[in-house]
Amino acid sequence: MSSGVSSPNISIVPGSPKPYDYLLKFLLVGDSDVGKEELLGGMEDGATESPYGFSSCGIDYKTTTILLDGRRVKLQLWDTSGQGRFCTIFRSYSRGAQGILLVYDITNKWSFDGIDRWIKEIDQHAPGVPKILVGNRLHLAFKRQVSEATAEAYALKNDMAFFEVSPLCDFNVTESFAELSRLALKRNGMSRTWGPSKVLSLQEIACHTIVARTTIYGIDQLPLPQTLKSYLKSYALTNKTRARMQSFIHRDKSKKNKYLNPTDSPPANCRRSCCIS
Repeated sequence: MSSGVSSPNISIVPGSPKPYDYLLKFLLVGDSDVGKEELLGGMEDGATESPYGFSSCGIDYKTTTILLDGRRVKLQLWDTSGQGRFCTIFRSYSRGAQGILLVYDITNKWSFDGIDRWIKEIDQHAPGVPKILVGNRLHLAFKRQVSEATAEAYALKNDMAFFEVSPLCDFNVTESFAELSRLALKRNGMSRTWGPSKVLSLQEIACHTIVARTTIYGIDQLPLPQTLKSYLKSYALTNKTRARMQSFIHRDKSKKNKYLNPTDSPPANCRRSCCIS
């Protein structure tokens, strides 16, 4: 590539007996005690022993497989310690990463402020790698120190998708990994291999139909089990976030806001009553 940054190597296993179609390597970064290990624990069980034997060096490792648009995507999840002395480990593990989750604790503003430092590390050692912002411990929203609006604005400013999650309530965890997988595959042109022939599952069709006809608050009033209500809310928020990101990505950057200089004459179509004498 002309930019000097090599394209990440995504393992593709067409027609293979292996139980997955794509293999992606994701890093979880963020300050210590933001609950990255909780996110790993919230995923379906997989291998937990690092293939490189570094599990005792501040690196937690886990694999899991998710179903994404009818394809099996195996994720290698690496949780780098938030302590400063492990920055060199992050720099080593960032090589070959296809996606990065920036995790903070919504009840700890200090952890949110620290995201800037991690973005600088990513821009220096893994430029161009898709990343998403994850606000953890949503079940402790009554102790919130970082508002959803603040985090969402920060994510849009840095071209990231944004999710608030709760592994304890099984809310938005899988969805955040699925969205990052879509971004990683799209970056490498893989999504085009099945995008036009995508077949929606019956579950997704049902969720889309219900969410299109009610609000997130209206879901609570539906005569459904609580687990289904939680899934519908997660589905609604995920699609809402994706829609906002698409509108942000495809925005017309050439348009600039026009400000009227006080010394300029008022426009011809301006009503006289609006003019300041």
